[in-house]
Amino acid sequence: MYTPFSIIGCSLELLKPGERGIVIFSKSQDETIRRKLILMGISSGTNITLEQAFPAGIIKRDNIYLTIDRETARAIYVRIIN
Repeated sequence: MYTPFSIIGCSLELLKPGERGIVIFSKSQDETIRRKLILMGISSGTNITLEQAFPAGIIKRDNIYLTIDRETARAIYVRIIN
């Protein structure tokens, strides 16, 4: 029997263009990725929108567009906003 479900949170990598989310946390042991997120101003509570997924990830934060690589997107977890 099929039970409907919805995804409330996921990695930024799984969002579709146009979807918005609030950053819950970033999970990475890589210091380079951590520094990159700090420089982009991405931390818990940040609202972001995925504008483009391919060929490069483009996110929008506070009316600023940022290019993000797949490995960094994979490290960011968001709560999806409807």
